[in-house]
Amino acid sequence: MEDFSDFLVRIDDSNHREKIEEMFNWIRQKYPQLNEVIKWNQPMLTDHGTFIIGFSASKKHLAVSPESFTIMHLEDDIVTAGLDYTKELVRFPWKNPIDYTLIEKMIDFNIGSKANCSTFWRE
Repeated sequence: MEDFSDFLVRIDDSNHREKIEEMFNWIRQKYPQLNEVIKWNQPMLTDHGTFIIGFSASKKHLAVSPESFTIMHLEDDIVTAGLDYTKELVRFPWKNPIDYTLIEKMIDFNIGSKANCSTFWRE
């Protein structure tokens, strides 16, 4: 948590900070095998050295980055959840509760589909 703590203290809004911290704690409990790293000033989770999911915070939303391949795979779920997204990230507005079911789908898909991946990013 010390790397993620450095990220968290830079979030000015205490409600946003608490929401992200709660999400990180949930992920730690559900996926204890994942490693926490900071790369490109963003908290990321890896599994056997390969990227699983990353996060960043802005004033209006929490951005979740699971890789574009995963976004394409879960596009119907993202649209059904009513979330805005780009090729590389999904925006979770602060005003809404975090959709843990969708985050779980992203993480589970990446863990499974990258089980034999030997690189950080998908090839």
